[in-house]
Amino acid sequence: MATPSAAVSQNFALKFISGKYQGGEFPLDDDREIVIGRSSELDMVLVEDMVSRKHAKIALSSGKLTIQDLGSTNGTFVNGEKIKQARLKEGDRILIGTSILKVVSSDPSEVRQIDGRSINEQLERVAAQRPKTGGAMTGRIDEVPIPDLLQLFQTSKKNGVLTVNTGEHEGRIYLRKGQIYYAIIDGDPAPGPRKSFFRIVAWEQGEFLLEGPDAEEFPVELEESTEALLMEALRQLDEQRKLEKDLPPATAILAVVQPLVSSLRDLSPEQLDVFQLALNYGSVRNVLDKSELTDRDSCEALLHLLEHGYLHAA
Repeated sequence: MATPSAAVSQNFALKFISGKYQGGEFPLDDDREIVIGRSSELDMVLVEDMVSRKHAKIALSSGKLTIQDLGSTNGTFVNGEKIKQARLKEGDRILIGTSILKVVSSDPSEVRQIDGRSINEQLERVAAQRPKTGGAMTGRIDEVPIPDLLQLFQTSKKNGVLTVNTGEHEGRIYLRKGQIYYAIIDGDPAPGPRKSFFRIVAWEQGEFLLEGPDAEEFPVELEESTEALLMEALRQLDEQRKLEKDLPPATAILAVVQPLVSSLRDLSPEQLDVFQLALNYGSVRNVLDKSELTDRDSCEALLHLLEHGYLHAA
């Protein structure tokens, strides 16, 4: 009778996807605990003010990975939730101080001897090679999507300005105790903070930087909760992408159908506004940029005008 083969424990590592040690990786050995904190005597040393001397403990035993907060001042967060103790799985994101660590799997055939001192030295070398950001949190939004970032910041009650740079555009989201109160793209206030915020949330590539609070004041602030704004942004984005499948390309030029048989009196005020924008600015992209409506609502109005014989793509 064949003897059942022993189960192979899964190997994990913690990959730094944001913060001072971004790009570094800390392997985890089975049946071992690692203590994380600012003290130089610990297994994983994170040298920053927001990390407590003994901040958290992570243990891997027979493939089961857990994390425990050790009474830290600023808390430990997993996937946007403040925890005392939690089970971890591959893909989970941990926020400690300004560092976001992602649980990743590693090759189970790889033989590793964990030497905390040498790994911490490697992390410090990674930190030394990165541009100095004065303690600001940095990373890439393809590693940490903007909705996930904002959920982390909401739970940890972050103050500051989140700057997202895609290479083509720069968006800024202003936070007060984790709540979003303003957003702007490329320094242009015309679209308004809500529309700007919805656009930034849709970005999937680029770098982010969370800096300290900004004293700038704005005539209008967003009053909805971060959670409500995120839910609405994601809902609108999903519907907008469906609408865009039936719209001409963003560069397409819009023209009024001649002769115009459809009655203008049948249009809603919002549809009339979009119709006028099409007359004045021509392209789909310009209409979306100039419209006071969100991109989703502008797309819906444009689609109505195209389908009901008011406009056509030239």
